[in-house]
Amino acid sequence: MPELPEVETTRVGIAPHIEGQIIERVIVRDYRLRWPIPADIEKILTGQQILQVQRRAKYLLFKTPTGTLIMHLGMSGRMRVVDTPVKPAKHDHVDITFRNGLTLRFTDPRRFGAMLWTTTSTDLHPLIHHLGPEPLSEDFTGDSLYQRSRKRQVSIKTFIMNAEIVVGVGNIYASEACFLARLHPEMKAGKLTRPQAERLATAIKTVLEKAIAAGGTTLRDFRDAAGNPGYFAQKLFVYARANQPCRHCDQIIVQCRQANRATFFCPGCQKG
Repeated sequence: MPELPEVETTRVGIAPHIEGQIIERVIVRDYRLRWPIPADIEKILTGQQILQVQRRAKYLLFKTPTGTLIMHLGMSGRMRVVDTPVKPAKHDHVDITFRNGLTLRFTDPRRFGAMLWTTTSTDLHPLIHHLGPEPLSEDFTGDSLYQRSRKRQVSIKTFIMNAEIVVGVGNIYASEACFLARLHPEMKAGKLTRPQAERLATAIKTVLEKAIAAGGTTLRDFRDAAGNPGYFAQKLFVYARANQPCRHCDQIIVQCRQANRATFFCPGCQKG
């Protein structure tokens, strides 16, 4: 599933091509996404100018003069800018064509993505209003993480994957952040000390920044706006490396399950 680094990579890839451009035509080939695409979306978007492409958590926000198009990549979705004559494939559900001749194409084989429209502030939207701070913003600090962890009985890995605590820390990046912070993923969040919370917040920022710089992580089917895979998978320390030696201490990476998700850790490095 595309996480924050993959969504940010997509945003960076498509924004220069469509910001400032006016929509000429919208073609919806399948309205059946996670939530149905609004039936009048073609009429709404035609003639609109894309003022800016923003990201909030894993949502892409296409700002226009009259409202915002909210898009989510779901489990297997991706967006790319193509030349208009390129023939759509089976799972190319939406084309947004601009007057400059380019087309923003949304592909989603599993149809778990979303394409919604709002004329109110996106901060008030039901999918967004409850979200925690952006992990790379000044609002997310070790102190804020420490304060919100008090009396929490869930594991720290589960805790930092909660979008109400901090957005965008998916399963891959949660395992990697715990490793970088030298904290055992099964440790109770309420047991975090202030120094440990500082280490964990710093680790989250570092892991996400490096993942964005590498174009995200491709384990199965993620591709960026140009169709390229993400290369952060080559830099993973623990995730998907069960039974392999730790890159730091040579102990064998262990896999366990937490909240029905695979967790990977080094028993030598992560004793905290």
